[in-house]
Amino acid sequence: MSDSPPIVQLNGVSKWYDSDPDRRVLDGIDLAIAPGERFAIVGPSGCGKSTLLNILGTLDQPSEGEVRVGGAALAGMKEKEIAALRSREIGFIFQLHHLLPQCTALENVLVPTLAAVGKSDAPAAAADRARSLLERVGLGDKADSRPARLSGGERQRVAVVRALINRPRLLLADEPTGALDEENAARLVELLIELNESENLALVMVTHDGDLARKLGDVRSLKGGRFAA
Repeated sequence: MSDSPPIVQLNGVSKWYDSDPDRRVLDGIDLAIAPGERFAIVGPSGCGKSTLLNILGTLDQPSEGEVRVGGAALAGMKEKEIAALRSREIGFIFQLHHLLPQCTALENVLVPTLAAVGKSDAPAAAADRARSLLERVGLGDKADSRPARLSGGERQRVAVVRALINRPRLLLADEPTGALDEENAARLVELLIELNESENLALVMVTHDGDLARKLGDVRSLKGGRFAA
């Protein structure tokens, strides 16, 4: 068993808006994500699933409590330091792929390497890795295609590769299958599980689809700002 700290750890994390702590979106969440772990987060609309994912990904800060990434507390860090940490450690997939329409699949995958600090490959090596990953997800022949010439499932696979290009240790997926049909949704989840298992990549997926959530093997239900016992 590794002695390394969790990739991300939340200690007593709460979140509220409009300076009203009596209306908590999250309420005292404790959570530690270990390398290679995977689980799905489910719950009713408005229960705080996406807010929790944004805090895990350092895109948002808690109103109360502590967030640690790789053992380092975010409190007191400058935004530039947090952004660099996020770029090294965490990859994101969203319901909408957010691909740049004027760029090819390969160019879209390489966008995160332009801003990466300290962990990205040299340009030629990054391009080789991007092509290798595109091949791995069945898009080796689509590297030079622009998004308009790709199907919805293909675009979302490009988004997965983009999330992996900087070699993150944690992949956060927020309703990644929401814009896909049933067949492509199942294929995408199978791909994420395969990557989790083969690369020791921690995976946390928010979804409203109970069947897809159960494919991850560990389902955690969020309600009233807390995980169900």
